[in-house]
Amino acid sequence: MTHLTKIGRRQLLSKIGTGMGTLGLAGLLHDERLLAGNASSATNGSPEGSALALKPPHFVPKAKRIIHLFMNGGPSQVDTFDPKPMLEKHHGERPPGADLKTERGTGGLLKSPFKFRRCGESGLPVSEIYPEVGKCVDDICVIRSMHTDVPNHEPSLLMMNSGITQPTRPSMGSWLCYGLGNENQNLPGFVVLCPGKPVVGPQLWSNSFLPGVYQGCHINNSNMDPTRVIPHINNRHLDRDTQRQQLDLMSQLNRKHLQERKNDNQLESRIESLEMAYRMQTEAQEAFDLDRETKATRDDYGPGQFSNACLVARRLVERGVRMVQVFYGGGQPWDDHGNIESGHRSKGLASDKPIAALLRDLKSRGLLEDTLILWGGEFGRTPVSEGGSGRDHNNHGFSVWLAGGGVKGGMAYGATDEFGFAAQENKVHVHDLHATILHLMGLNHENLTYRYSGRDFRLTDVHGRVVKEIIA
Repeated sequence: MTHLTKIGRRQLLSKIGTGMGTLGLAGLLHDERLLAGNASSATNGSPEGSALALKPPHFVPKAKRIIHLFMNGGPSQVDTFDPKPMLEKHHGERPPGADLKTERGTGGLLKSPFKFRRCGESGLPVSEIYPEVGKCVDDICVIRSMHTDVPNHEPSLLMMNSGITQPTRPSMGSWLCYGLGNENQNLPGFVVLCPGKPVVGPQLWSNSFLPGVYQGCHINNSNMDPTRVIPHINNRHLDRDTQRQQLDLMSQLNRKHLQERKNDNQLESRIESLEMAYRMQTEAQEAFDLDRETKATRDDYGPGQFSNACLVARRLVERGVRMVQVFYGGGQPWDDHGNIESGHRSKGLASDKPIAALLRDLKSRGLLEDTLILWGGEFGRTPVSEGGSGRDHNNHGFSVWLAGGGVKGGMAYGATDEFGFAAQENKVHVHDLHATILHLMGLNHENLTYRYSGRDFRLTDVHGRVVKEIIA
């Protein structure tokens, strides 16, 4: 080691780092979407001192994992899960209550082009664009009184994902991994399935000031070929024993380097990402290989990117991944300013079958009882028209729904006004939703904090009320 000391530790690490292509991991190391968020740990042999080792919750949890079905762009509450007969009665009129500020100018009230029917034993009304989900409604709790701060995509996307309208704060998935760790050391703790990128992009699954190992691992699910979905995961040149020897050497050097640079999150993230990349060779490709599913299961979910992502989400959570976020698509697909009937009908029916299949699949495997499902967008849409047949953004009142994970099924909580414009009864802010999700996961949102820049930060900032009325 005398020669190594002479050339300098920093220089040595630089040379080793640029030679990592021989390990077949260079693509992972240079892909920032995967670099920081791929280090997870488990009970089955997690590295000593791993930042993602399992941690005890604050109290006994109802849920152990979460799947967030994110309808980015903003689905309309009055066309999905919050029917308003008064819209039909007063179609075209402009009542005083319709003057709430939104992003764009709007016209008169616009009745829903969709029929609602009462579903399940609970009789909850569900739009005709979600017929299969309607069959699962007895497992679903619809929160009809959601509201957020502003009617713009970027700040509302940030609020729904990270609890604040300004960039960049840690995302909910990052907070969950920070608070609880991960059950499987061979897979990331927080996986984001999105074909392309949504508005705002990687800030929505950022770790921000939390250690880099908690960042979400973005997977572009436009091509679910397991050999390509995570690039450069296989080493074509070295066997695993040789890789392990080289990685152990680099890890020792990196750890020694880290000792001289306390609290260097970027270096710590690099060390963790190397370990995760090595471990992912054993399990990652198998988790994304949908050909291992039966034909009956594949048929139940149906074809398409969103369907495949829902099925992968089930495969990931049953393998111990803490949070999986499934974006409906890149950009803002639910943003139907132009024609709510054609736009929402196509997206509703395309997402209906895979969502229902996911609920049934989890339930049949005994996973729904401790897997929390969240469906919704960053805000809702106005009950008044934009351009005659579309709807503008609406932050004043919208709907999300929860299922499984200790939530009461077959119920609606809260209410909007008679036209569906603003939350009125039992109002639930996004902070309250986050507080409730953390509570279901066994975390007190007021105690899940991280000190940064001289103050303690948390997902819910200084707000948040646990909505205990929906907890079973």
